[in-house]
Amino acid sequence: MNTIQKLIFNNVPLQNGVVQAKVTLSYQLFGQPVGSAPLVVVNHALTGNSQVIGENGWWQSLIGNDKIIDTKKYAVLAFNIPGNGYQDVESLIENYQDFTTCDIANLFWKGIDSFKVNQVFAVIGGSLGGAIAWEMAAIRPKAIANLIPVATNWKASDWLIGNVLIQDLILNNSKNPIHDARIHAMLLYRTPESLQEKFQTKLQNSEGLFQVESWLLHHGEKLQNRFQLSAYKLMNHLLKTTDIFKNKNQSEVIKSISSNIHLISVNTDYFFTANEIKTAFQEIKNYKNNTFYHEIKSIHGHDAFLIEFEQLNNILKPIFN
Repeated sequence: MNTIQKLIFNNVPLQNGVVQAKVTLSYQLFGQPVGSAPLVVVNHALTGNSQVIGENGWWQSLIGNDKIIDTKKYAVLAFNIPGNGYQDVESLIENYQDFTTCDIANLFWKGIDSFKVNQVFAVIGGSLGGAIAWEMAAIRPKAIANLIPVATNWKASDWLIGNVLIQDLILNNSKNPIHDARIHAMLLYRTPESLQEKFQTKLQNSEGLFQVESWLLHHGEKLQNRFQLSAYKLMNHLLKTTDIFKNKNQSEVIKSISSNIHLISVNTDYFFTANEIKTAFQEIKNYKNNTFYHEIKSIHGHDAFLIEFEQLNNILKPIFN
C-alpha cells in the first residue's frame, strides 16, 4: 500500500506548553503489512517526504524489493513531518517556532501506536530525519532495536544554529525566499572541492553565467516549484531545536537507550561535522558497548548520504541481513 494515509490528532501538547488544536500526520507504507514483519521507520530530511521508494523515491537505492532494506522482508513506514506540505497544503503549519524535533518525535510515536506495535526493528534517518530518530530513542529508550542516525547529531551545534538563523532571515526577508534560501543551503550541503570537481570554473553560456551559478539557480527554482514557504520555515527551524538532553541528565539518557546505535558520518560534512558525531560516539562508549561508528568518505559533504549509495549500503548490510 503506497497511498498516503492520514491520522488527525487534536489538542496536541507541545514542548513549550502550547496546545496545538490540530495536527495532521500523514504517512506511506511499503513492503510487508505492519505487524507481520519487522518494522523499519524511515525519517526524511529537510525537503524530503514519505516517498522513499520507487521512481521518485529519494532513498530508492537503499529501500525496495531485494535492496538493503528489503521490502520483501520488512514493513517500511515513512511519515511526513507534519507541516511539510507533501500532497497536502491544507495541513501547513504557520506557528512554526512553537515546534521542536521532540514534538515531531512524539507525533511519530503516536503514529506508530496506531498500528499497535510495541517494538520497532530500526529507525533510520538522514540529517533532520536522523535528529528526529535520536529524539524518538530518547522518548522511548527501549522500543527501538537499531537506531541509525545518518549525517546528524543528538544536539544542534552553534554552527548549525547560526546557519538556521541565516536561512530564517532569508525566508522572512527575501523577495524570492524559497529560491534564495535553497541556494544558500546548497552551499552548506556540498564542499568547495565537490563544486570544483563538478564545474571546474566553466562558463555556462556566452552571457558570462558560470555553470555553478546555473546549477544553484536551477536548484532554487526546482524547490520553489514544489515546496511551500511555511513548510521550509518549519523544517529549517526544527534543525536548531534538536537536543535530546533538554532538562535531562546526559548520562541517564544515554544509559537508558537499549538500541544498537549506528552513528554514520561523512568525513567532509560541515553541516553536521564528523568530529561532533565522533565526540557523541566517544560519549556513548562510556556507557554502552553496542554502539558503532561508521564514516562515509566523500568529497561531497553533507549530501554524500544521498550520493554515496554504495558505501551506505555496505555499512547497513550487516544490520538488515
